[in-house]
Amino acid sequence: MAGDPELNQAEGQQYRQQSTVRETTARNTVSPNMAILLGILFIAILFRFHNITLPLVDAFSWRETSTAMMADNFQQRSWNIFFPEVSWTGPGPSYQGREFQIVSYLTAILYQLFGWHDWFGRMIAALFGLVTVFSLHRLTALCWGETHAHAAALAYALMPAAIMIDSSFLPDPSMLALVTLGVWLFTKYWTGGSAWLLPFATASFSLGVLAKPPGLAAGGVIFYLMVCWLLQNRRKHAAKVFISGLVSLFVIGAYYSWAIYLGRTYPPFHVAGSGYIWDSGFWTFFNNDFYFKSVWNTSVWWFYGYPFMILMAVGFWMPPQPVAESKERALSAIPFIWLAAASVVYLAAAREITTNPWNYHIFHVPFAMFCGRGAVVLATLGAKTVPSPGVILRSICIAAAMLVWSTFPLVRTMKAPFAMNGKLLGDELARRAQPGDLVVAIAPEVGDPVAVYYSRARGWVFPPGGGDVEWSRFVEDDAIAIAQLEELRTQGADWFGVAKDAEDSQKRPFIEHHDGVIDYLNKIGTKRLDSDNLLIYEISRP
Repeated sequence: MAGDPELNQAEGQQYRQQSTVRETTARNTVSPNMAILLGILFIAILFRFHNITLPLVDAFSWRETSTAMMADNFQQRSWNIFFPEVSWTGPGPSYQGREFQIVSYLTAILYQLFGWHDWFGRMIAALFGLVTVFSLHRLTALCWGETHAHAAALAYALMPAAIMIDSSFLPDPSMLALVTLGVWLFTKYWTGGSAWLLPFATASFSLGVLAKPPGLAAGGVIFYLMVCWLLQNRRKHAAKVFISGLVSLFVIGAYYSWAIYLGRTYPPFHVAGSGYIWDSGFWTFFNNDFYFKSVWNTSVWWFYGYPFMILMAVGFWMPPQPVAESKERALSAIPFIWLAAASVVYLAAAREITTNPWNYHIFHVPFAMFCGRGAVVLATLGAKTVPSPGVILRSICIAAAMLVWSTFPLVRTMKAPFAMNGKLLGDELARRAQPGDLVVAIAPEVGDPVAVYYSRARGWVFPPGGGDVEWSRFVEDDAIAIAQLEELRTQGADWFGVAKDAEDSQKRPFIEHHDGVIDYLNKIGTKRLDSDNLLIYEISRP
């Protein structure tokens, strides 16, 4: 029987069938690490898509509504992505020097397909946030292993600042997602991955920097790994990276040169971003301690809270011990290289970053990695086996502390509807204005274009802004303000609306500071609404 050819053939066929079944089952079975990653992505979805339909009235209302206006104008006026245009500086065109409009352009496409919904921009940003979670996880796995990848991705998923920015109608989520994806793809290429990874990494990184200039800091990681290749005498590989880098920098430089030209050529002559060290001067930054007090206050009361900050500090001071192999040692330094490069960007743009805190987003990849490392250190402190009941219990306690004392209260604070009266003012103007009418509107925070945006018309913030004009502060007397109003009236302003709680950056209420302007409005216009919160006039033509 042992030598029966037919029996041997049958047994061989049965073995091959069993092997095929096992291989198919293995392919169809999700590995534990993949299951954990999917769970973290689900958590990230819950936090980023919660209350996704909130109007653009939260702490970032000012920047969000400007981004939303650009989406409107792409869809309604011109699909040329190289001419971003806002609606708060008059009838236009109001082209401005801005970042490459990835989020606003994608949102405009959704408007074209499904109609206008103000939350589409939040949804696009949240989807980019999920790309960041995934790319951060895989990058951390290459640097510090799968356990730290899980911890870092979860930290990012729960980080209040990341949740807030990733669910806001801003360009920053696309920036961080694309540069993180680019760095991860390049790191895979550096570790021996396919040659096709290099062009994809270059394209992703370049788009990320085009989406927002702070993304350039992530290029420090790519430069560092290229230098490592040079030190290893792998000059051909380094040369390919160098050439790709030059192409990337050329594209980035060409676009931002165009953006500066556009902003300086067309009214209101506005190029986004200010407060750089070459504008304000080194001694201004130095005398203000590089605005570190603002960094501390934002970190504690808005973006992170003490639990996240403690974990970051522990992870920074107690990084994983790299193995002796040189490649692993090089990869383990990536979080520190990213943090150092982002710090250089901060020192050059401290005033801009602290004034517009969404620019901190470039820090959130290394912060999440250090936070994850800190959580691993504290969870496994003194543990002989991992995982163990003690480690699991500590991990649960750490996550609970992050949620209770950081994530829930800080996200709730940042998502509070600070500018709701501005939206209500815009809604009231939208009910009254006819197509083609121009509005002048003052939101609760002076200079915020939220009321103009929700009026669904074009018009002006008041005082009128643009260029180097300070538009978050009222002028000193009624005579100047009336002259400004007359100029807008000459240009075709049809409506004037103000939220009664409107205050400028010096906390001066409009109703009290400019009572003479209200008297003047009673002469040149007709009061159409005078409620507890809002005041609206229809203005007569001169």
